[in-house]
Amino acid sequence: MTFKKIDGKNIAAELRMSIKKLVDARLTAGLSKPGLAVILVGENPASKVYVRNKCNACDEVGFYSLSKKLAYGTTESELLTLIDDLNNDPAINGILVQLPLPDHINEEKIIEAIDVLKDVDGFHPYNIGRLALRMPILRSCTPKGIMTLLRSTNIPLEGKEAVVIGASNIVGRPVSLELLMARCTVTTCHSRTINVKEHVKRADIIIAAVGIPAFVKGDWIKPGAIVIDVGINRLDTGKLAGDVDYNAACNNASWITPVPGGVGPMTIASLLENTLQAAELQNQ
Repeated sequence: MTFKKIDGKNIAAELRMSIKKLVDARLTAGLSKPGLAVILVGENPASKVYVRNKCNACDEVGFYSLSKKLAYGTTESELLTLIDDLNNDPAINGILVQLPLPDHINEEKIIEAIDVLKDVDGFHPYNIGRLALRMPILRSCTPKGIMTLLRSTNIPLEGKEAVVIGASNIVGRPVSLELLMARCTVTTCHSRTINVKEHVKRADIIIAAVGIPAFVKGDWIKPGAIVIDVGINRLDTGKLAGDVDYNAACNNASWITPVPGGVGPMTIASLLENTLQAAELQNQ
């Protein structure tokens, strides 16, 4: 079977261009630049790269960006005070706290402290709850990006059998809700699922978000399935690999995302979308 690559890098670039035009229109109308604050606690090398990429993306589309880099020993109370200040800052429309946080800080407490209309990561229980009720406002960035990638194939999603591998609060759970909202029939596999292979083999759509290199084998994939690989795993060789055995999967998939260059760029583009949406909501 001939497969087609879902080029997240190009799709994200087109989305950023569209966002920039909307920002320019805001400025022409006398409105302010959308503002995004990104908070990094500690010196996690991967997190530092993500924060830098997010700030660069803000510059590209004409956002105001504020980067707050805090020491690893920053207390939970100090972080909550900063979030409260940003909640009350009219120049800031979106607040993103880069995860993971140090062990001495309660992530759930931090997420819940963010104003729900500034929760551009889409992690707040309020925003997840609205998604569950099919009334989304700010949607989790990676799942939102995944849905944009799926729709780029122009294949109708209604009625499709979708299997999500992974049940994290960041990807697995919210993307399952997104797929349900798109009228798919959804199965979520997790660490206690028996015989994941058999679930995957019947899927029209596969979302792999388990964090294990090449976990999904090529012969698991139903001919013609769409494969979205969320995994970004660094191998001993230094190369990046996804959760899907890409080369083998290409023999059966009709559409597939590469790693890198698939889901990753869409996460940042969706963050920009959310920040613009938050700015519009707050200016009403």
